[in-house]
Amino acid sequence: MKFDVVVGNPPYQDESIGGSTSNSPIYNHFYDLAERISAQYCLISPARFLSGAGYTPKIWNNKMLNDEHLKIVFYEQKSGNIFRNTDIKGGVVVLLRDKNKVFGKIGTFTHFEELNSMLVKVSSKTTQTVEPLITGRGIYRLTDMAIAECPQIVDVQSKGHTKDVGTGAFKILDNIIYFERKPDDGKEYIQIIGLLGNRRVYRWIRKDYVNEPTGFDKWRVVLPNANGTGALGEVLSTPLIGEPLIGEPLIGFTETFISIGTFDNEIEAQNCFKYVKSKFARTMLGILKVTQHNTSAKWKYVPLQDFTSNSDIDWAQSVKSIDQQLYKKYGLDQNEIDFIENKVQAMD
Repeated sequence: MKFDVVVGNPPYQDESIGGSTSNSPIYNHFYDLAERISAQYCLISPARFLSGAGYTPKIWNNKMLNDEHLKIVFYEQKSGNIFRNTDIKGGVVVLLRDKNKVFGKIGTFTHFEELNSMLVKVSSKTTQTVEPLITGRGIYRLTDMAIAECPQIVDVQSKGHTKDVGTGAFKILDNIIYFERKPDDGKEYIQIIGLLGNRRVYRWIRKDYVNEPTGFDKWRVVLPNANGTGALGEVLSTPLIGEPLIGEPLIGFTETFISIGTFDNEIEAQNCFKYVKSKFARTMLGILKVTQHNTSAKWKYVPLQDFTSNSDIDWAQSVKSIDQQLYKKYGLDQNEIDFIENKVQAMD
């Protein structure tokens, strides 16, 4: 069966047994169906896939972004402005597809024209970004020795996640393998940072109970793996977690956090820390970070800097001064600078 035009507001996600909402989107299937049965369609849906966010298949995301017959008719970041009392992370979008017209592919989606121009300028000066420096959640895992010597782990950890150093680890494994005070038993211990009761805390664990990822003895910048709403320029923290911090050598972290870099000394880590807090870096992060999730892929357009003493940036200056240096380095015009200064919250 064929239709002349398909117009609609498809359901956004599947309903699991019992009526609870799962994380499985289904609106992508309606886009595909509309394309098969009609030469034209106009649909409204969550917009997060335009930035590679959410749980729609990445292959499907790329197909949509590279479809020259598809264009954005309307975008609204705050879904509540369209659908009252709703909070759809990443906003909503109205898309029009006409197989008989060539609009040009969407490509890299940004919802502000200033972001487009800044992305072009930054990309023309460098291809190196912060993305490869991001260490994702789950790099710390419990060892076979931990499981063998503490069989309670299997009983309290969820199935398939026995070795996880998860977000709730400090609560369910308290005084089993994680201790508030360093035990005096002659064993070697390290510290892990995580959350307990919405507070950032450190716990001790035997060193041979946790794997040592590459760069474990280096300095890192540690920050939440999820925060905020994805609004452009929000600070990289939440009231529950607080600001990013400097991860000292021999300190690990639960899946609540991710990290940036493996630095030889604290000064370089502090310099990176300042960069993360800069308005410029967080503006570039905002190109792809449109939801609360803070994965490595979201840092794809944040240009990498030299954090050593040989840098072209004077990291000894204030964050505000560093922003001015970055604006000059990438040739931002006054309109783009004003956009950043007005849209992005300061982090001092």
